[in-house]
Amino acid sequence: MTAQDSATPPDSISVSGHGEGRTGRGTGSTPGTSPASPTFPVSPASGVPGSPGTRGTSGARGGTLLAVLGVVAFSLTFPSTVWGLESFGPWSFVAVRSALAALIAGCFLLALRVPVPARRHWAGLAVVGGGVVVGFPLLTTLALETSTTSHAAVVVGLLPLTTAAFAAVRTGRRPSRAFWLAALAGAAVVIVFAVRQSGGVLSSGDLYLFGALLVCAAGYTEGGRLAGVMPGWQVVGWALIGCLPLAVTGAAVALSFEPVRLTAHGVIGLGWVAAGSTFFGLYVWYRGMASIGIARASQLQLGQPVLTLVWSVLLLGEHLTPAAPVAAVAVLVCIAVTQRAGT
Repeated sequence: MTAQDSATPPDSISVSGHGEGRTGRGTGSTPGTSPASPTFPVSPASGVPGSPGTRGTSGARGGTLLAVLGVVAFSLTFPSTVWGLESFGPWSFVAVRSALAALIAGCFLLALRVPVPARRHWAGLAVVGGGVVVGFPLLTTLALETSTTSHAAVVVGLLPLTTAAFAAVRTGRRPSRAFWLAALAGAAVVIVFAVRQSGGVLSSGDLYLFGALLVCAAGYTEGGRLAGVMPGWQVVGWALIGCLPLAVTGAAVALSFEPVRLTAHGVIGLGWVAAGSTFFGLYVWYRGMASIGIARASQLQLGQPVLTLVWSVLLLGEHLTPAAPVAAVAVLVCIAVTQRAGT
């Protein structure tokens, strides 16, 4: 699925590093490893990409912590977007946030003199950019014009299951039956909660949200794979840089049509989604996925809707139904099961 650069030897992903072992030009060489075709790190014990079995308990805990930090950062995205829409139109908001995030990433890449990735990684970076830099932010921002933050949060709660399915297809690996049962249970909780929150009627914004699930899952999966070849922040950084021309063009066009009314909430919301969600969040998220595996990391995101519901109450003043704490406990139980299930 990636274009091979015949002048550059394929990368080899180390099975003993911390999600950043790699060889070959453009990714920072690691002495003592031989070139091989790009693969996911595989645990001898479980055969799962990025399994904790390849890194030990401390590595697994560190990877889990990074993934959790990513989830916390992502959980603030929807409330921040609602704040941002006080000042910007949806198209302007997405274009400007992407451009700002790309500038931040570009500063880091230039300061550290990071070489351009090998051509064989460009297609994967394009998938990451299309999914998590452009597709997901745009579709969810459009959805939030008609949907509440709480409703959007529970629908996007299906993302872990979608990501696990994409990862299974992409890697050719199959998590255990217990893993899938727990994941499906978590997804069922999210669906029931979404229906209860919306009164049994799905809004037009749900079409945007379901589309966002698909493109984001593809971006997460490909980003998790690339994070095993290069540091996670470089995956995010180069994906953002690749989308910069589109973001600048989109911002110029959108700002000429959509009025801007700057408010404190609007500026804070824009700043967070650009620096917090898009750059920092994706950095720790991809590094966590490279450490503990895409499927397991994706199940941690079952807690994201619950966190977003909390922020929607604290930051936006939205009112929740009594079902919220019940759903929260059920989701946390599912997360615990998936983390313990053999994959």
